[in-house]
Amino acid sequence: MNKLTVVFTGGGTGGHIYPGLAVADELRILAAEREVPLRLVWLGNSSGMDKEIVEKSGSVDAFYGIPSGKLRRYFSLKNISDVFKIFLGCAVSFFRLLSLRPALVFSKGGFVSVPPCAAAKLLHIPVFTHECDFTPGLATRLNSRFASKILVSYEETRRYFGEKKQKSLVVTGNPVRPVFYSADEARGRAFLFSDRPCDSSKPILLVLGGSLGAHQINQLVTENLDWLCERFTVVHQTGRADAYLTETRHDGYYPYAFIYREMPDVIAAADLVLSRAGANSIWECAVLSKPMVLIPLCGSGTRGDQVDNAQFFADKGAACVLTGEEANSDRLKQTLSCAIEPEFRARMADAVRALADGKPAAKIAALIMDTLQQ
Repeated sequence: MNKLTVVFTGGGTGGHIYPGLAVADELRILAAEREVPLRLVWLGNSSGMDKEIVEKSGSVDAFYGIPSGKLRRYFSLKNISDVFKIFLGCAVSFFRLLSLRPALVFSKGGFVSVPPCAAAKLLHIPVFTHECDFTPGLATRLNSRFASKILVSYEETRRYFGEKKQKSLVVTGNPVRPVFYSADEARGRAFLFSDRPCDSSKPILLVLGGSLGAHQINQLVTENLDWLCERFTVVHQTGRADAYLTETRHDGYYPYAFIYREMPDVIAAADLVLSRAGANSIWECAVLSKPMVLIPLCGSGTRGDQVDNAQFFADKGAACVLTGEEANSDRLKQTLSCAIEPEFRARMADAVRALADGKPAAKIAALIMDTLQQ
């Protein structure tokens, strides 16, 4: 029996890759249950982190790089050269899809996903596109023109699409990798504290800023390290850009440049998470029912998606949010002084747990498989 090929596309950041890998993992499980032979392929950016993350995951059978131009919302001379990269990406995607002959293309967004989705439309290949954030990004808005199904994480996101698109829109939630559903607190503690035992009387504050790091959050942590370590055991993923912080020595402070495979267990071990508000990170924490203090990326360099994500969780009582000028030392201390109370964290954890009901990646995999078997 010939294998059916499903092409995944997306990239530019881990936030556009990890959810797609979660769907790929669930799709493999479902295909094995239904005895459907599948080949999974990823089309991503020919430069950058895409190839490393995808191949390291082992979730797909092959990765192919394509030229990719960035869709910027501000003036830049690079916009001129990137127009040519976008057209070249469309051409490369067209011939790659023509060679692969996939039964379906699944997009997780990011600027790299637009050329494969456009090429799939020309080749009459069904396209599913998923948006993680509360408001759809430019890539998703473009891809929705080519898609037979538009998948979103929030019911409220419906209003950003026109009446015609509503018929093909499905609210799935945000896909999270299967390993997060089997995360273990004891394994997390063993990884973190095998060499340096921690003070078990203090709650564990996990500071996250993504793979590259969040300089604003890192600066707040270093400015208030004495105060934080008096009250918390601080586990800090600094990101590779601020990896020099891993050389800091302080009682109760455990810095790591980057945590990958152990991250589900590390989040499981945490009592409170201080983080940006990227969709990927906050939903991974939500799956593990972790209360959060969120400092969303905002300002002229962003479309405000993290602010929207954070506000949604805050409105549901599932997070505390410090936005813009509120993200200062005084407000951080004030917020963490409340969040250190067990009852306060318990209320947030209950609210988070209610939001993370079900397994979105499995739901999306079922939608894909049903289409493949029609």
